[in-house]
Amino acid sequence: MSSIQLSNKNKSKTKIKYTFGDRVFNFVNDGLLLLAALIVLYPLIYILSSAFSSPEAVSQGRVVFFPVDFSLRGFEEVFSHRAIVTGFANSIFYTVVGTTVNIIMTVAAAYPLSRKELPGRRIFLFMFTFTMLFNGGLIPSYLLTSQLGLINTRSVMIIPLAINVFNVIICRTFFETTIPDELLEASQIDGISHTRFIIQIAMPLSKAIIAVLVLYYGLGHWNSYFQAFLYISDRSKYPLQIILRDILILNQVNEIIADPLLYQAKRGMAQLLKYSLIVVASAPFMVAYPFVAKHFVQGVMIGAVKG
Repeated sequence: MSSIQLSNKNKSKTKIKYTFGDRVFNFVNDGLLLLAALIVLYPLIYILSSAFSSPEAVSQGRVVFFPVDFSLRGFEEVFSHRAIVTGFANSIFYTVVGTTVNIIMTVAAAYPLSRKELPGRRIFLFMFTFTMLFNGGLIPSYLLTSQLGLINTRSVMIIPLAINVFNVIICRTFFETTIPDELLEASQIDGISHTRFIIQIAMPLSKAIIAVLVLYYGLGHWNSYFQAFLYISDRSKYPLQIILRDILILNQVNEIIADPLLYQAKRGMAQLLKYSLIVVASAPFMVAYPFVAKHFVQGVMIGAVKG
C-alpha cells in the first residue's frame, strides 16, 4: 500500500519538461488564440461600450474599448418609442408561446418514433425525413397559409413553425439511447399510460435535451424575421426584428427621436440608438443562456462518439 502511495506521489511531482521550441510554440499559439478571441469579442465589446456612452462620445469616435461619459440616454429613447416596446412585447409572446408549442409537438412526435414496437415506424420516419429534403416552395406555402386564414394574425408566427423535423430526430435519438425499455415496462406493470410516462418519467429525465430544444426553438422565434416579413402587415403585430430592420437597415432612426434638441445631434444619437437597440435585442438570450448552459452542453453531446 505504501509503495502505491509513494509511486502516486512521485507521479504527482513529475513535471513535463518543455524544450525551448515547445515554449516558443506555446507562446505563439497562445498569442494567436488570444488575438482570435479579441477579434471575435471586440465587436460585441464595442457595441456594449457604445450603448452606454454619450451621443457626443459616439459621434466623435472616442469610444474604443470602455464606455465614455457613461449614459443611459440611448436606452431611454429606445423604450420611449411605442413601436419598439410593442415589438419587444410581441417577440416575447411569439417566443414563449411558440417555444411551448414546439416542445409539446416535438416530444409528442419524437417519443412514439423512439418506440420500436410502433406499427409503421419506418414509414413515419421516412415521411418526416422526406419533408427535410423537399418542400412545396414559397408560393404554395403562402397560398396555403392564406387559405387557412393565418395571414396577418399572430398565429402565423406559431402554427407554421410548430415543429422542426431535425429537432424531432435529435429528441427521438435521446429517448432511444437514454430512457431504457425496462423503465417503460416497469411503469406499464404499475398501470401507467404512455402519456403519464412521458409527463412524469420521460420529461424529468430529459432535462438536457429539453434545454437544447428550448434554446434552439426560442432563439429561432426571437430572431424570426422572414415569417413576419411575408405574412404580417399590421405594425401592431410586428416582432422586434422587423422594427430593427426598419431602423438599422432602412435607417429610419429619425422616427424615434422625439426631442427636437436631440434631433440637432441626430448623427451621434442615430449611432447610439442603433447600438442600444442591438443590446436590447440581444440581451434576453445573453441573460438566459448561463441558466441552461449546463444542460445545453450535455444535450449537444447526444450521439457523439464516446471513448
